[in-house]
Amino acid sequence: MQLLTFTVAGESYAIESRRVVEVLPLVPARPIPHTPGYVRGVFTYRGSLVPLVDLGRRLNDVALEERLSTRAIVVEYLPPTAARPARLGLVAENVISIVAAERAETSLPALALESAPFLGRLLRIDGRTVQVIDVDRLLPADLAAGLFPAPIAERTS
Repeated sequence: MQLLTFTVAGESYAIESRRVVEVLPLVPARPIPHTPGYVRGVFTYRGSLVPLVDLGRRLNDVALEERLSTRAIVVEYLPPTAARPARLGLVAENVISIVAAERAETSLPALALESAPFLGRLLRIDGRTVQVIDVDRLLPADLAAGLFPAPIAERTS
């Protein structure tokens, strides 16, 4: 499995590279009132509105500093109630590289944390400890249902 690695608040994280659609410079987002602080808002990506999640706030409850190296990673996200993937933007600091998970010198299985089900296993790769993030578990089900409502045809059938 290939992993895209990046940093959030100085720590290394990764997501499966097969889920990555595109890495963009940080994009401005239109805020959505009454959403959790880690939801920066929505931005337009190839003609569609895409929710943007600040990984600093989601992982550490601290907003990421906006630097030249700050990026928006557009990923395929499978909402809990959807049959097909949607696009989700993730704000991270330095996007570092793509590495093979098989190169891990050692690993620790994911902890079953109810408050952070998206935190996956820890890997030691090339002298760095990297935590894998499960993209599909980043958003609570109720928030995902609001940001990615089922199409009208699916709701009426």
